Amino acid sequence: METGNLVVEDRTLGRFLVHRSVHTDPAILALESERIFDRSWLYVGHESEIPNPGDFHTREVGGRPLLFCRDSDGKPRVLFNTCTHRGAQVCRERSGNARSFQCFYHAWTFNTRGELIGVPDAGGYGEAFRRDELGLKQPARVEAYRGLVFLSFDRNIVPLTEWLAGAREVLDVILDQGEQGMEVVRGTHEYSVRANWKLIAENSTDHGHGMPTHQTYFNLYLPAVGVELRGLPREFQCMSLGNGHAVMEYALPWGRPVAQWLPRWGEQSRVEIEAARQRLVERWGEPRARRIAELNRNLVIYPNLVINDIMAVVIRTFHPCAVDRMNVTAWTIAPIGEQRQSRARRLDNFLTFLGPGGLATPDDNEAMEACQRGYRAAGEVQWSELSHGMADRHGDIADDETLRAWWRRWAEQMAPAPASRRRLKRTRRPSAVDSKSYSPFF
Repeated sequence: METGNLVVEDRTLGRFLVHRSVHTDPAILALESERIFDRSWLYVGHESEIPNPGDFHTREVGGRPLLFCRDSDGKPRVLFNTCTHRGAQVCRERSGNARSFQCFYHAWTFNTRGELIGVPDAGGYGEAFRRDELGLKQPARVEAYRGLVFLSFDRNIVPLTEWLAGAREVLDVILDQGEQGMEVVRGTHEYSVRANWKLIAENSTDHGHGMPTHQTYFNLYLPAVGVELRGLPREFQCMSLGNGHAVMEYALPWGRPVAQWLPRWGEQSRVEIEAARQRLVERWGEPRARRIAELNRNLVIYPNLVINDIMAVVIRTFHPCAVDRMNVTAWTIAPIGEQRQSRARRLDNFLTFLGPGGLATPDDNEAMEACQRGYRAAGEVQWSELSHGMADRHGDIADDETLRAWWRRWAEQMAPAPASRRRLKRTRRPSAVDSKSYSPFF
């Protein structure tokens, strides 16, 4: 299938177009499985989710069933959740703690390192039977960055740190909120959206949709809790981070439990939050402390990981289950040892704005589903327009460069072999697309 003309960029004319068949054609989704999901680093989970030997979660990543567990020696592991005997899943529980995993079909048993330790009537097999070769298999590559565990099915992929490129620095800012480290709070949000998976990658750094789409939050909720919309800081920065990753970073006083106080939280919380802010200054200095405590950021790590560091820190992954449907999983991550009141405020923020029943996520889901419904006319209305900002900017709305960064990498990977198999080139230092002060909301 020809994929080279699905993303068109003309810098001379200042045009960037994406053909809408990328959201509707099952053949493209099949190619994405091979050329993107099989050749990228994909997020699995955070080490804090499996704190004890034997702890496990079953996950599906890149279309494969997985066991994310900590073995008896305390090492995090990622194993394919499929018996090497006849293929059944060896673990059918969502999470728990186990010393071993036994397949319910024929009782083959594996330890937490994936080694085959039990075979009924093993004497019935011949000399070619090799128990040491029949343990649970592992993905080609598994690496972690500051507790965030990723896998790749491509043995020849570049190291994770090289893949992350400039996203590493943004991850450091997010993860440095915790004086003792960060931990995933127990529990997940799981939901489906009737839209192509790539639309959430666009939505997550699409700055222009904020005020039009989330009017309930801005016009009703924020005033009700004492946040004045006028006179807010208008600082905003967009950055392409290399390898398809991008971030938008902005200062708005939503109230961030790490070190940003809101009157609705009460005077007793002020001392606690001011002390947390002072500790950040002592650790990192005032400029970095302010960035950690006061700046919000939406980070997209190509291809399918989003970290929203706004009212709370939320990790989202999204996987296609059909050309017009995706499954989304979200966790919130918080500082280890956070005071009980701060944790409660964090979770309230998480649910109020970012939860699937909150005041923003349903808006985003409906917007993406409305796009997908609109793509039924893709034969007649063929192109989506992502050109804003390629010419000189005259307004105060942020441009589409963060979206273009993702699509350029998508087009590179979707190019016919052998181009799609080239190793990533080392990227230059990320640079701000536009560091002047402006706002997409006000």
